[in-house]
Amino acid sequence: MDVYVFQGDLLCTGCAGEVMANLRARGLEPVDPVLREDSDTWPVGPYPHGGGEADSPQHCGGCGIFLGNPLTPKGEQYVLECAQRGRVPKDWLAYYGYLFGEGE
Repeated sequence: MDVYVFQGDLLCTGCAGEVMANLRARGLEPVDPVLREDSDTWPVGPYPHGGGEADSPQHCGGCGIFLGNPLTPKGEQYVLECAQRGRVPKDWLAYYGYLFGEGE
């Protein structure tokens, strides 16, 4: 899934679109191309693969949807530890099935 970065959060395409529409409605769309690349001012992206490799599964800072990012070895260990505690959301199980001998 493609994501955008805005004010320290990852946002799915839908939430980023809503933020951009709200900013435009308030007259805050940056004209300067440099400001368009400032994630404190405007959603920057899109970035593929859920924002890229991370130490944990990433979720949208707006709606909470799972973004489907790849994991570092530390992130894989985190998901396995969550599974041992019985705390793995179904979307993680489906996406990271390779950790449990499923899929890839």
